[in-house]
Amino acid sequence: MSEKNIVLIPGDGIGTEIIAAAKAVCDVAFEKANVKVNWIDKKAGGASIDVYGVPLTEDTIEACKAADAVLLGAVGGPKWDNV
Repeated sequence: MSEKNIVLIPGDGIGTEIIAAAKAVCDVAFEKANVKVNWIDKKAGGASIDVYGVPLTEDTIEACKAADAVLLGAVGGPKWDNV
């Protein structure tokens, strides 16, 4: 069984719903392909601004660089238009 590290960044608004559905599809596909996935949860966009005060942290950037793949949802929304 192979193993992959994938960073999961849901984003904001509808991005969170889309990424949840995409992850579910990926989980089924990876299981059928006999691939173990280590999902690494990170934040970007408004979700990151709300928690860390910046849209993208250095930690998230480094995690993405080290990962085999990144699954990124839509980011932004009216709440953060003036940020």
